[in-house]
Amino acid sequence: MNARDTLRVPLYRLAHSRSGDKGDISNLSLIAWDPDCYAVLAEQVTEARVAEWFAYRRPARVTRYLIPTLHAMNFVLEGVLDGGVNDALNLDTHGKSLSFHLLDLRVDVAPELARRLPDIPGDQPAADVPPAR
Repeated sequence: MNARDTLRVPLYRLAHSRSGDKGDISNLSLIAWDPDCYAVLAEQVTEARVAEWFAYRRPARVTRYLIPTLHAMNFVLEGVLDGGVNDALNLDTHGKSLSFHLLDLRVDVAPELARRLPDIPGDQPAADVPPAR
């Protein structure tokens, strides 16, 4: 499948995310809404892409843990919380908003899968995906 055969959609159409923290480390889970979405996540949401996506936070290291039985993955981003809750002066000391930022990452999906993705208010509805030929 090449880029002309796919549609680029935000991760929130395929998955949901949660975040946690410990010191200066943020933990981001990414869980597919549908088992069929997991292959797209595993292929395209890599350590390198997540590190690039969060480059503005200057992660020291990004580690991905795949959890295929749950159709999920977990990312550990080290050094992204400005020292952690007790040291950081930013508004989001726990890094809870980082999961929402992750969900805005774009991935390429086949039109057949895009048609089955949930509609999100204010987003391009899955129903607007061109029909298969």
